[in-house]
Amino acid sequence: MQAVFSDAGKFLVFAGSAAVLCGLFLLILARTGHTDLFGWIGRMPLDIRIEREHFRLYFPLGTSLILSALFSLIIYLINKFNH
Repeated sequence: MQAVFSDAGKFLVFAGSAAVLCGLFLLILARTGHTDLFGWIGRMPLDIRIEREHFRLYFPLGTSLILSALFSLIIYLINKFNH
């Protein structure tokens, strides 16, 4: 049981560190004016955007699929090289 908590703790530390690094990276990009680097996010072919006068619907299906595939590949590679 102790090993489960140890593994979960390591994962949470890694995930938190990765989130902090990504946040710092995005803050640096915003302050330097390089925000167009991620301009493709939310503008993929399957992203749904409906804007009316008092209504706005945004459903990033294409972006979600691309990011899911990318994260799945990263997790697969991490697991493959860890064993």
